[in-house]
Amino acid sequence: MKVVIGYPSKTEEADIIKMNITGEQKTIQPLVSPADIVDVRRVVQQIYIDEKIQKYIVDIVFATRFPSDYGLNDLTGMLSFGSSPRASINMALAARAYAFLKGRGYVIPEDVRAVCHDVMRHRLGLSYEAEANNIGADEIVSEILDKIAVP
Repeated sequence: MKVVIGYPSKTEEADIIKMNITGEQKTIQPLVSPADIVDVRRVVQQIYIDEKIQKYIVDIVFATRFPSDYGLNDLTGMLSFGSSPRASINMALAARAYAFLKGRGYVIPEDVRAVCHDVMRHRLGLSYEAEANNIGADEIVSEILDKIAVP
C-alpha cells in the first residue's frame, strides 16, 4: 500500500523539534502483544469475501490493463501499464482487514472502495500524457471506481 500522509501541524512539528534536540525520551507502552497481532491476523483471514466481491476486484484491476474493455477509452492514453495480480491479492487482503476494523465478518463493496486508492496508486504506470495533463493515479483510480459496476 502507498498511504498518503500529510505534514504535521505547526504545534506537532515544534514538538518533534523539541524531542529531537533535547534528547527527551518518551516512555512507550505497548497496546497489544505480538501474540495478539498473530491472533488478529488469524481472525482477518477468516473474514468472508464473496465471489462477486472478488470479481469486482478483478474488474477494477483489469480496467487498469484494458481500459477500453470497460468503457474507459479516455484512460487508454494515460496508462503505460496496469496493475499486476499482486494488486488483486492485496486489495482483497486490505478489504478483509478494513471489514474487520469496521466490525464485520464479511467484505462489502465499500470496503474495497475504501482501500482501493491506497492499494493501487503506486501500481499504475502513468504515461507522459497523464503527467503532462497533471492526471495522477488517484484520479485514474477514481474514474475506474466510478465506471465499474458495484455488485
